[in-house]
Amino acid sequence: MRKTTKDWIATAIVLTFVQCIASILLPRGVALSAVSDSVAALLFLTLIAAFARNAVPASGRLRVFWIMQAVGWTIALFSQLLWTVYDVFLQRDVPVLFAGDVLPFLPGILMLAGFLLRPHVEQSRRGVRLGSIHFVLLMLWWVFFYVFLVSCWQYVSPNESLYNRNYDRLYLFEILAVTFVLLHLIRSSSGSWRRFYLLYLGAVAFHYLWFVTLNRAIEQSTYFVGSWFDTPYIASWALYLIVAMSGRNLSLQGEPAQQESWGSWSVVAVLAVLSLPVMMVFAVLERGVPIEIMHFRVIVTASAVFVMAGLVFLEEHLLYRELKRANLVLEESSTTDPLTGIRNRRFFSATIQRDIAQSIRAHLERGVRSESDIIFYVIDLDNFKKVNDSYGHDGGDRVLIEAARRISLAIRNSDLLVRWGGEEFLVVSRCTDRLQAPILATRVLEAFRDRPFTIDGSEHVHQTCSVGWATFPWLKDDVEAVSYERVLKFADRALYRAKKAGKNQAIGMIPSGDGAITVADTESLSSAISSMFSETDEFLEIGK
Repeated sequence: MRKTTKDWIATAIVLTFVQCIASILLPRGVALSAVSDSVAALLFLTLIAAFARNAVPASGRLRVFWIMQAVGWTIALFSQLLWTVYDVFLQRDVPVLFAGDVLPFLPGILMLAGFLLRPHVEQSRRGVRLGSIHFVLLMLWWVFFYVFLVSCWQYVSPNESLYNRNYDRLYLFEILAVTFVLLHLIRSSSGSWRRFYLLYLGAVAFHYLWFVTLNRAIEQSTYFVGSWFDTPYIASWALYLIVAMSGRNLSLQGEPAQQESWGSWSVVAVLAVLSLPVMMVFAVLERGVPIEIMHFRVIVTASAVFVMAGLVFLEEHLLYRELKRANLVLEESSTTDPLTGIRNRRFFSATIQRDIAQSIRAHLERGVRSESDIIFYVIDLDNFKKVNDSYGHDGGDRVLIEAARRISLAIRNSDLLVRWGGEEFLVVSRCTDRLQAPILATRVLEAFRDRPFTIDGSEHVHQTCSVGWATFPWLKDDVEAVSYERVLKFADRALYRAKKAGKNQAIGMIPSGDGAITVADTESLSSAISSMFSETDEFLEIGK
């Protein structure tokens, strides 16, 4: 055990010992009350420091958990200071129907909320957002129960007997809820986290045992501040300091995101909302209750329903946005090639009909003469098998990634680049003029010729490609005569011709009835080497 841990535990033991000595040696009176209240306040300060100290190196939900524990003990300190004012300065008993009675109830709520975080498990961003809503909903639920069961007998129709009975029952329900959640955490955790939860459960059980004992002594008028009852009660708080020290080196454990249901508090949130109609029926049907109590409870329940319904609506809105975002991510991943990051055949199939319809509509409109064609470029890497044989599939993957990048730089932003399969790519050039088709093909060829491909830091390979292209509509006078699928086959045939003609070149296919092909003699185009004709087709070859 580290020296710092020993010092903290020693502090708890010393404070408990001081309380014990004071209870034995000091007579009942102001001095004993002052010593007892001071010991309790110092112990609460120590607990606040210990739990807050654990939050400093932590992060995420684990830090939130430690902060919530520290805040809970801060509230307990304020409660103790109120009692000190009555015990030492006013020197009279605390009123039975005391507004400050709510303070001892709040630390247990924060403790329960902290455990529902499942602090030992890493949380997703989604869990954080939904958890915040569930946290507010849970806090409102407990406030509702306190107002419904306790405050009504304190302010609306004062009744000491019913006030004390409902307060004790609600406190017991709070302890049972904490115990149930801790048992679940013990079952779902392991190692140091399981030991931590077991120790915490022991502290909760020991503290509640002496809480009940002390309350019974108060009811029997055998308790006074500083009596022997306070020594084990102080010891039960000191045990929480040992709990804090046992959690100093805890860290988050990984767990699949789908197991975050407890972490997002969804089960408890649903139970909280469903309990409200039950409480409404209970408020109306309970017999022997003053009419003002019934009216008060109905109004409180209706208000809680309204507020919690708003939180549920907000949660549903966030879930809808989350689902929409997840669907977009899923759709994006299903239409993207995982290796190169460009689109795949699935995306092409989902979008090509829209592009074809737009092209046909533009051609059918009067006066449209240019920039309404679609050109399909099928690009295949030359001798790619040699790259895989020489450098392995990792080297081949690097070449494919770089090839996709170079093609992307050679085409327009409005063009679509698709991983067609293997070492083959497809470019869909939209809203273009078929007379400009050789320009893009030339840019792609030059992008490969510019510089060698880097396999790793020292290995380089000269990689070329072949291109086959064809245009849609195939016939301008009858735009729907030939389908885009057949035009794609024409582009593939052109690629085959380019491969057969020696590779490292582009060949385009156009219908022979469209007239002679003219190639501009510019720096961006290579010289035309030859033209090849079939019965129905004409090819334009861009040289190496």
